[in-house]
Amino acid sequence: MLTTNYLDGSPSWIELSTSDIDGAMEFYGRVLGWESESAGPDTGGYRMLRSDGAVVGGAGPLMADDQPVAWEIYFTTPDVRTTVRRAQELGASVYVEPMDVMGLGHMAYLADPQGGGFSLWEPASFPGMERTDVPGSLMWTELWTPSAQGAKDFYGTLFGWEFNDMSMGDGAVYSTVRPHDTGEERYFGGVMNVDPADLPATEGAADWHPVFHVTDCDRAASAVTDGGGQVYMGPEDATGVGRIAVCADPYSAGFVLLTPDPG
Repeated sequence: MLTTNYLDGSPSWIELSTSDIDGAMEFYGRVLGWESESAGPDTGGYRMLRSDGAVVGGAGPLMADDQPVAWEIYFTTPDVRTTVRRAQELGASVYVEPMDVMGLGHMAYLADPQGGGFSLWEPASFPGMERTDVPGSLMWTELWTPSAQGAKDFYGTLFGWEFNDMSMGDGAVYSTVRPHDTGEERYFGGVMNVDPADLPATEGAADWHPVFHVTDCDRAASAVTDGGGQVYMGPEDATGVGRIAVCADPYSAGFVLLTPDPG
């Protein structure tokens, strides 16, 4: 599970880059109950996202014409520059070199060898999200990739992630992920092999996306469509997981809604 005790290699922040920051804030307020506030006058319109007063992520306008609308997941590292160099050696591309973020920490933005974008966060005064794994917050992360084995080789070497493979039938395998040398209670995400033709939003490249905890998946999915977003799959029951819906906001950023099974 996700916690705010951020270990090396674990998700510590999520960030929405969008073409319409005001419209996106209205949409997620409707779907997830979030409130947003300015991160300050010198942040280029960046917003902090809150659920019941706790910071659960950030959002900002696109900073370049070729920047995709997307949710980005940040993974904790004790040394962002060393991790970037190691990622490049493993075949990653670097889109944003390590940079200081107002003394809060240092970040970098990369893509794995299958094209999946992700960010690194070396915390200073700001460790990350104040709340996870409760309604209105991030509870899981998921990578859809054209090469699950390639992704596991890359992230396993870069972060020391450990994987547990589970059969989904018809030859499909879902691999859950946890930080190195932790127990089963620290699984925070999954990796799944997906045909590139089923990844049109990224033109066949890998895609990291957040899974948000909601108390009523059906109601939240209805709010998605009422707010101009799309529901691509569900809501439907996933055995041993909960009720789930795969969605996108009105500006094409993908995410998943999940009401977990009790217990």
